[in-house]
Amino acid sequence: MPSAPLQTRPLIRWSADDCQLTDAALASEWLETNGLGDFASSTVPFCATRRYHGLLVARPPGNVKRHVFLTRLEEHLVELDAGKRWPISMAAYPGTHAPDGQETLEEFELRPYPSSLYLKDGVRLRREVMLVAGQPTVLVRYVISGSGANTEFELEPMFAYREADALTVENEVLDPDLKSGRPSLAFEPYAGLPALHLSLSAGEHSFEARPTWYKNIEFAADQERGYEHQEDQFSPGLLHIPVERGGSGPVEIILAATIAAPVKDPAALWRRESKRRRADLSRVAMNDAGAGPELGAEAFLYKTPTGRTGVNAGYPWFVEWGRDTFIALPGLTLAVDQPERCFEALKGALDFLQGGLLPNVYGSDQSDSHYNSADAALWYARAVRLFECATGDSERTTESFLPALIEIAESYRDGTQLGIAMDSSGLLSAGSSGLNATWMDAQIDGQPVTPREGFPVEINALWYSLISHVELLVTSSRSKKAAAPWRQLRLLARRSFIDRFWLPDQAMLADRWIADPDQDGGGHADASVRPNMVIAAALELSPLTRAQRKAVVQMARAELLTPFGLRTLSPRDPRYQGVFAGTPPERDAAYHQGTVWPWLLGFFAEAELRALGLNKKTLAGARSLWGELEDHLGRAGLNHFSEVFGGDAPHSPGGCFAQAWNTGEYLRICAAVRKRTI
Repeated sequence: MPSAPLQTRPLIRWSADDCQLTDAALASEWLETNGLGDFASSTVPFCATRRYHGLLVARPPGNVKRHVFLTRLEEHLVELDAGKRWPISMAAYPGTHAPDGQETLEEFELRPYPSSLYLKDGVRLRREVMLVAGQPTVLVRYVISGSGANTEFELEPMFAYREADALTVENEVLDPDLKSGRPSLAFEPYAGLPALHLSLSAGEHSFEARPTWYKNIEFAADQERGYEHQEDQFSPGLLHIPVERGGSGPVEIILAATIAAPVKDPAALWRRESKRRRADLSRVAMNDAGAGPELGAEAFLYKTPTGRTGVNAGYPWFVEWGRDTFIALPGLTLAVDQPERCFEALKGALDFLQGGLLPNVYGSDQSDSHYNSADAALWYARAVRLFECATGDSERTTESFLPALIEIAESYRDGTQLGIAMDSSGLLSAGSSGLNATWMDAQIDGQPVTPREGFPVEINALWYSLISHVELLVTSSRSKKAAAPWRQLRLLARRSFIDRFWLPDQAMLADRWIADPDQDGGGHADASVRPNMVIAAALELSPLTRAQRKAVVQMARAELLTPFGLRTLSPRDPRYQGVFAGTPPERDAAYHQGTVWPWLLGFFAEAELRALGLNKKTLAGARSLWGELEDHLGRAGLNHFSEVFGGDAPHSPGGCFAQAWNTGEYLRICAAVRKRTI
């Protein structure tokens, strides 16, 4: 894929040639968020390529599913006397694009908010898009200069009013009528969903009711992913806004669209939010390689309606996932010196602790959350440990989190859901032949693609870390006597971990150990070369020696390391899938069978630093691992890392265009290098 020009991060500017309908421009997506989990998103030329693209994609009150409300705006500058119409918007239809607004697109800039400049016949028109922090509201600002007399700007809102995962078609259920015209326009296309309020700062304007269905709008990225890719979108009519009647100077038009209370003064709201954005931008050093992702990190942290701090796993389709949250959280917060946000998220998660488990997918409460992840609670425990190390506050950690850590440890020890149980070796089994309860959870026709039932290596490394941490906290807060059972369990688990997982002939860890039901205590190791052993080698509280960590790193570097992350399976394995593309079953078949995951670079870097020690050379090496990924910030998800990459060169990006744990791990290692500590 052609490489888009990457200018000074985190601004990211595109020139006129780069903004046209090239593969790179259509594959490069901007993202606006508001701290509530809502978003706006499209491509550089403002042509939607996914069903998820829209100007206001938000959760209705009482609903955990995002809905696409305002998909886009059809925009024209009209010279009334000459009868000329200049489009600046566009959409894809079978075999064509209409209108063709990209033809006059001169520049796109990402920060402090997506901004597009259009030039034609001496007229300059700039469009800027910004979501309002803490509100389900999008602001679209237009600045027009150089237009002649008797000119107007036409805005035509396009509605989808559907769940973000769905598509809509023309139907008779939709209510096309304007519900209110003053002080804002109000539309309520479907009963049960909130009204959409449109407010303008432009003074004199009028609305022309012209209900129209735009048919067969196409989404190229959905088509490429093997999904249905056409929908119909509804427009209620046109907003006519006089631009200039012999006046001088630029004309400003600001549209506010919201599913909350109507915006009374869009211009004042724009000034307030713009000032805040520019302050955030100036806060982050422009020459800091972590600047773009640090700003991007804000996209993932959000507040629920109850005020709980959570992490959205990725955009545009993921919501809050437990495993992703606790892997990403330390980098998104602690690495950028925001320990209180980390604390808030860790405390809030405890309301969801059930039988020692935390959800894989969060709902509004325990009853509508999905508890199908064996490792979410273990990743939570690691995040608690990283919080303690970052703050140096063992007393607060003990007071706030030790009871929960003990509950998790005792539940796993005694046996809980998802096949989680400790055997006489002190190690954990999890999952079953029909259930993958680890992060390698892809299934086809209900069957795991990557079988990992038995004793997965990273589950048991995280288990060892948990019981080691509990022992430390109990020792310091109570007594060595109270900690003795945890110490005995830790020593047993360490011996068993080495006995079962360490493969001396290959100088690596097995990916899992599978018990033989016909042999008491017998079983065999799965010697697949996968990156899960790197997690075990990276953990601070690991059962491995320094020499064993080093051997794991050497194996991973030889078999799994790419410029974009670690492969999920060695290319020498006959099951290896080097391309992540095609239909959903084809992608699922490759998801954990060779596909590259960037977040694993963080664990590789940490494992290498722990194996080789902290010095100028090793710290520089850890930082250099991210070089090509940093260049990727200028294409695909702008200022974000794509979810996955193909295992084979050229390692094409795939999955979500913005993934929380990729950004979190990048920031965590940047901080480790900067602070010279892990």
